[in-house]
Amino acid sequence: MTTETPDAPAVLQLLPALAAGGVERGTLEIAAAQVAAGMRALVASSGGALVPALEALGARHVTLPLATRSPLGILRNAAAVAALVREERIAIIHARSRAPAWSALLAARRSGARLVTTYHGTYNEGLPGKRLYNSVMARGERVIAISRFIAEHLRARHGTDPARIRIIPRSVDPALFDPDAVAPARLAALRQAWDLPEDGPPVVMLPARLTRWKGGMVLVEAMARLPGEATAVLVGGAEPKREGYRAQLEALVAARGLGGRVRLVGHCADMPAALLLADVVVHASTDPEAFGRTVIEAQAMRRAVIASDLGGPRETVEEAVTGWRVPPGDPAALATAIHWVLSMPAGERAAVGARARAAVLAHNTVRAMQDATLAVYRELL
Repeated sequence: MTTETPDAPAVLQLLPALAAGGVERGTLEIAAAQVAAGMRALVASSGGALVPALEALGARHVTLPLATRSPLGILRNAAAVAALVREERIAIIHARSRAPAWSALLAARRSGARLVTTYHGTYNEGLPGKRLYNSVMARGERVIAISRFIAEHLRARHGTDPARIRIIPRSVDPALFDPDAVAPARLAALRQAWDLPEDGPPVVMLPARLTRWKGGMVLVEAMARLPGEATAVLVGGAEPKREGYRAQLEALVAARGLGGRVRLVGHCADMPAALLLADVVVHASTDPEAFGRTVIEAQAMRRAVIASDLGGPRETVEEAVTGWRVPPGDPAALATAIHWVLSMPAGERAAVGARARAAVLAHNTVRAMQDATLAVYRELL
C-alpha cells in the first residue's frame, strides 16, 4: 500500500450505499487503485456492510444519506458534498448512481471540482421526467461507459459528445475466478448441497437474480424441449418484494414436469466453484444487459457460455470462438444451442472455454479496469 500525503490529489466517489453488488465492488477496486497510486481515496455513501473492507484498503468513508431521491435531500447532500470538497481539497468527484450524481453535479459547480460519472445501465424511462433524471449520468466532464453498447446508448439517448466518453468494460479478478484455484472440497460442498452427483447428468447453469427479465422462464421452457437428462441449476436469490416470481418459476417447473431436472438453489457465496460445476453456463436475459458480468465470470472459469444476442454480451461472446449467442426470449433456439454444445466432443468445448478465459485475461481484468479509470482521472488533474 502506498502512503498518501496531504498534498496528494483526492478523488471522492459517490454512491447510495456500500452493500454487496457490482457497483459497490467496483468502488472498492477503484479506491484500492487510488491508494496504491498515492492518491487520497474518499467514498461517500449511506454506509453498509462493505465500509470496513473499504477502510481496510486505506480509503476514508464519509456517511451521507445519498440513497435519498427527494429533491430536498439531493440539495442538502449537494451542500454537504461541496463542503467536503472544500475541506478535503478534493479534485475530482466520481458519481456512480443517479441521485448522488445530481448532488455531485451541483457540488462540482459550486466548488470547482471536476466531475466524472459512470453510466452503468440503460435506465428505465417509463415515467414522465425520467429521461431528464437519468441524464445526469451523461453530464460528467468524462463519462465512463461500461461497454460499447452503453457508449452508443449515450450518444443516441443523450447526444453525449463522443470526446467525453471513455469505454471501460466491467471486470473480474482472475485470481478469484481461476478454475485451477478451486479446491475439490468447495466443489463437493456444493454438489452435496444441490444434489448434483459427480457422475450425474450434464449441468446447465443460469447465474442470475430471480427477476423476470433475467430469463429464468426462458431456460425452464428450453429445458422442457431439451432431449436427454441434463439438469438446470438457477443460482441467484429473489429481489426484495419480488419473491412472487420464484413461485411462478416453481409453478412452471411443475407444469412442465421438470421437478427432477430444474433446481432453484438461491444465493451462492462461492460463485467460482458454482460455475466450475457447470457444463454450460447460460445468460438468458430478455432485455439488453449494459455489460453482463456473469458472462465474463463464467468465461474466466473456462466454461462454455451461451448468451442472449443483445446488449453487452455481444462484445464478450464471439460466436463459436469464446461462446455462442442465441435470439433473446426464444426457448427453442436456446434448447437447440444447449443440445449442440453438450453434444460437442469434450475437447472442443474445453477449447472454447480456454479461448474465453484468454479473452477475459486480455480485456476484462480488475487491473485493466483500475488502470483505465486512473487514466481518466489523470486527464482532469
